[in-house]
Amino acid sequence: MTKRGCLIGLSILVVLVFFRAVLGCFYTVHQTKQVIITQFGKPVDEPITEPGLHLKLPFIQEVNEIDKRFLEWDGSPVAIPTRDKTYIHVDTYARWRIDNPKTYFVRLHDERSAQSRLEDILGSETRNSIAKHDLIEIVRTDKDRKPLHDESLKTGPVGLGTIGVLPPIVFGRSKVEDEIKKAAAVKLAEFGVELLDLRLRRVNYNPDVLDRIYQRMISERRQIAQRFRSEGEGEAARIAGQKERDLNEIQSTAYRKVQEIRGESDAKATEIYARAYTQNPQAAEFYGFLKSMETYRKVLTKESTLVLSTDSDLFNLLKRAGARPTTVPPLAPAR
Repeated sequence: MTKRGCLIGLSILVVLVFFRAVLGCFYTVHQTKQVIITQFGKPVDEPITEPGLHLKLPFIQEVNEIDKRFLEWDGSPVAIPTRDKTYIHVDTYARWRIDNPKTYFVRLHDERSAQSRLEDILGSETRNSIAKHDLIEIVRTDKDRKPLHDESLKTGPVGLGTIGVLPPIVFGRSKVEDEIKKAAAVKLAEFGVELLDLRLRRVNYNPDVLDRIYQRMISERRQIAQRFRSEGEGEAARIAGQKERDLNEIQSTAYRKVQEIRGESDAKATEIYARAYTQNPQAAEFYGFLKSMETYRKVLTKESTLVLSTDSDLFNLLKRAGARPTTVPPLAPAR
């Protein structure tokens, strides 16, 4: 290689280094980021939080970006015993942000370390808080919330596990969440982290006791259903009895009315017959004869056997009916 070629190569190298140095003096800050400038690994000056173009020393200073948005933490379900010795699985989540970037960078450096620290602190405070309260305090949201009650189930005894009745609480899940948040926020502030919110996403029983809990719930629902069935059957029996009484009352009233009308009609018919057959002695005798015939027709059947005396009316009637008719003399010719 000639001397000229070496000079050209060296010139190109100097130009590249110069441009690299010039470019290394500038950096941009995104509106969702904040920057910590470190020199030989140590932070210098205050964090850069304003978005735009900024200057730094090339080569010896480095740009470390830190998120300034709201970040999330999603904890894994943990088995925790309550004060009344009930093991439950608690799933929590939180929202946080970097409040002091310099402290955060020195103590945690990156988000992965921050998530690990959040897991330790929030998980510990969650276990401590839940262990100090009964299960009902974790399940119920607010002590001032009025649960819905079935009016038909209010007559039962009051107590834990009573069907349709919820026992009173002192704190409620909202207060427990606030308690965890306040205790954890103090510890996280030492790492430059501000805890914005914490919630219990889900509270569930230990899988070993879930079947027993479900069976108990099924049993309680069946008791309520049986109670409703019993009340329904009793009401159905009452309605059926009332129906029978109403039918009997209607039938008896109708029967009485029919008898009254029939009696009135018989009395009217008897009065008409009496007037008709009492106009002369022959009519009265004929009426007696017809009534006797009606009586005999009803009394005497093919299977009837009678023992009659010779002086009875029926014997005389039968005797006259069997006698031969006498010869009627011819009528005199008309003149």
